[in-house]
Amino acid sequence: MSWLEIHRGEAPLIVAFPHTGTDLADVEDRFISPWLATKDADWWIDRLYAFAADLGATTVRTRISRSVIDVNRDPSGASLYPGQATTELCPTTTFDGDLLYRDGNPDADEIARRRTAFFDPYHTAIEAEIARLRAIHPKVVLYDAHSIRSHVPRLFDGELPQFNIGTNGGTTCAPALARAVEAACASTPWSQVTDGRFRGGWTTRHYGRPEQGVHAIQMELACRGYIDEPSAFDEGHWPTPYDDARAAPMRAALTQVLTACLTFAGAPE
Repeated sequence: MSWLEIHRGEAPLIVAFPHTGTDLADVEDRFISPWLATKDADWWIDRLYAFAADLGATTVRTRISRSVIDVNRDPSGASLYPGQATTELCPTTTFDGDLLYRDGNPDADEIARRRTAFFDPYHTAIEAEIARLRAIHPKVVLYDAHSIRSHVPRLFDGELPQFNIGTNGGTTCAPALARAVEAACASTPWSQVTDGRFRGGWTTRHYGRPEQGVHAIQMELACRGYIDEPSAFDEGHWPTPYDDARAAPMRAALTQVLTACLTFAGAPE
């Protein structure tokens, strides 16, 4: 499957990239515009975390756009954030509420087709990598890597903190891992919150079984930490380019974060 990228390392760390894809697969012509259908991607996050391979981490990435199917949503269709604005398993709007489809939203059969084609193989890959690494390590960290614009009024008020750590109320990982990631973030000049607006998506909640040696944690970055955010998020201004020099301070901070995850995973019980 050319859309599924897996890099296998031997360290007890998996970094997942569910939302960096921009491939609209075989449904591109159903969207109002390709730009709208990729607007909410976690832009350049896989490039920002490219150093993870040098740490020995395993990475799993889908090239398929979240607008085709969101592999970080509950496959049953149940909302991860009841009562709050969010997007569906197969989103019908952008984060800002703009309609995505020109001639009707995908029906149940189409959603099931996309789940079989893209959602299931992505999670089969994650499950396989967890099993492989648990066979050689007493505990493994699954780190779900994300980003979002700093201001999305439909989803949250005001400016999002720079680091948004998700553990679903402390249920998806040991407290020691959350503390280690928080400490790494606190060593930077940027703001942070744990289990704020983003408490961890389906990946974190589904795989986080600390009692079984699988510790899952989500990191949602505000985009301003590694790329410039324009005053207008229109087709002429978004996304802004990725620049290594611009992203270097954030990359250094995230190196500390992933190193903290590895130190936790290697510590005795």
